[in-house]
Amino acid sequence: MRATSVPRRFEAEDLFRDPAFSHPVISPDGAWLAYLAPAGGRKNVWVRGIDQEHEEARCVTHDSRRGILTFFWCDDPRWLLYLQDTDGNEDWHLFRVDLEHPEAAPQDLTPLEPGSRVFSAEPMPSRPGTVLATMNQRPARLDMFLIDVGSGEITLLHEQTEAGVDLLLDRDGEPAFVSRVTEDGSTEFCTIDPDSGQQRLLLRAGGAEQPVGVEVQRSTPDGTGLILSLYLEGDDLQLVRIDRETAEVSVLAAVPGRSLDIMSVLAPGVLPPTLFTDRATGEILAARFTGPRPHIEVVDPRFAEVHAALAALSDGVLDSLSSDTSGTRWVATFLHDREPEAWLYNHATGRSRRLFQPYQHLDTAHLAPMEPIRLLARDGLPLHGYLTLPVGIPARKLPLALVVHGGPWAHDSWGFSAQVQFLADRGHAVLQVNFRGSSGYGRRHTLAARGEFAGAMHTDLLDAVDWAVDRGIADPDRVGIIGGSYGGYAALVGAAFTPERFAAAVDLVGIADLSSFLRSFPPVSRPYIASGWLAYVGDPDDPAQEADMLARSPMSRVEAITTPLLIAHGANDARVRREESDRIVTSLRDRGVPVEYLLVQDEGHGFGNPENEIRLQRAIATHLAQHLA
Repeated sequence: MRATSVPRRFEAEDLFRDPAFSHPVISPDGAWLAYLAPAGGRKNVWVRGIDQEHEEARCVTHDSRRGILTFFWCDDPRWLLYLQDTDGNEDWHLFRVDLEHPEAAPQDLTPLEPGSRVFSAEPMPSRPGTVLATMNQRPARLDMFLIDVGSGEITLLHEQTEAGVDLLLDRDGEPAFVSRVTEDGSTEFCTIDPDSGQQRLLLRAGGAEQPVGVEVQRSTPDGTGLILSLYLEGDDLQLVRIDRETAEVSVLAAVPGRSLDIMSVLAPGVLPPTLFTDRATGEILAARFTGPRPHIEVVDPRFAEVHAALAALSDGVLDSLSSDTSGTRWVATFLHDREPEAWLYNHATGRSRRLFQPYQHLDTAHLAPMEPIRLLARDGLPLHGYLTLPVGIPARKLPLALVVHGGPWAHDSWGFSAQVQFLADRGHAVLQVNFRGSSGYGRRHTLAARGEFAGAMHTDLLDAVDWAVDRGIADPDRVGIIGGSYGGYAALVGAAFTPERFAAAVDLVGIADLSSFLRSFPPVSRPYIASGWLAYVGDPDDPAQEADMLARSPMSRVEAITTPLLIAHGANDARVRREESDRIVTSLRDRGVPVEYLLVQDEGHGFGNPENEIRLQRAIATHLAQHLA
């Protein structure tokens, strides 16, 4: 059956409009619920009493330009704080909402110059009414500031002495440890003597086996231990504690055959958290591990009873979690491939009620299940991924959409994906594979990607396509490749290096030239790319390495591209500059090769405003219908 003859059950607006409700967070006193819901065509923050319904809620932000992604309560429930940038440029500012005067305009607590941003912000428990914010007011330095939420006063707390050197504070806001990124990309962790300020080396960790750095690095609340994500003797990434005085290593959480899920490092507050912590004490309650379905491992035995009660509420997997400071009332969201949901649970009474389903307007009978798969790459490396098949259609010689994740040190995981459902609804088999280098599958799997951009990382994708073809699921003449960021690079590699394998390609904010991409990193980020981009791709300042990078860049093989291309980019992309797409589009058009190019002025690294996402997905559907029919 051809994709064009499949009856559509969902339009782009059904799947890519903002969810009706998302990201619920309970207030510290347990009296209020804040969450995101549409208002004025954008995701805004709403607040209601914990026992009230949405009809009784009030919208407390009124951003009509760009939807809000991340917000949190201050310790005083009078204040809500949220992060916002301008048209996707990722120059994040921290805004305050006064719930006693919700009609007042939000106050920008961080009036930074363009190019500077808030990198992190969280309440400071030892100093009520304040927030600890890390910002680069100095373009090449990450300094820590204390912000008084009520007055807006900003005080410099700790100045970064050199790039790549960061302080880890205890619960009282005192420096407990120093992390220092070395030239080879590994990280040195030192203790700090509270009296003299002298540093003592505790351990050296990380390097190429942890491409985005030691993902979890934090002090215990009392400052007596250092909590890290580390590979010890085995292949799995574990959560460990290093004793401050003895350097003794103890394992806090480990699951045989699974690694700690570090996706939240790539987008804190947006992607599912690696760790769940106690709101009152800061102690770790549980940790997330990868697998066919994510796994939650309880760390604090006192949390086990709460976790068991929460897990019984849904057949999904715990996504986000918040509680009041007493640990009585809990608000939990659950990942699910078709029915994500949110619940309120009272541990004192044992009572619970569903708060909402973000996609309640979708008929789940028409949504496709996301099935885990496993295959072997041509060199024997195990690969894991997911296959989603259209509902009600025989899985025989279907058009195949190979969807490639970004990062590349991210990974595909089980859960709801609007794009996957949209493609499946149009009759495509949708294949996602965690190629070598994807996080979450162990040290060997990660290190196997060194030097393999446009090499084995690409043949892993081809091997996954062959797996689907060999099983009769996919038609080898109707395969499309789609991806964003690194996935966009992978789509361009498919079109430039193996055009005979793909009948269509879609590149969203992808890299065309590895050398120019690496040169575009801002000074504040450069110390942190040694273990990842420099170790896996190369140093563009070394002529031999730059030559190899160019050989692995789609830009160097434009003349080989015959695959029909759709390219999309946000004009304000701060990670992969729009020039990456501009150059390859210009080169193709100069050769007379047709390419569709969507350049959107109010977007950045990916599309956030729903009207832009809907436009993009319609274009993708049309592109695939034309070339995979």
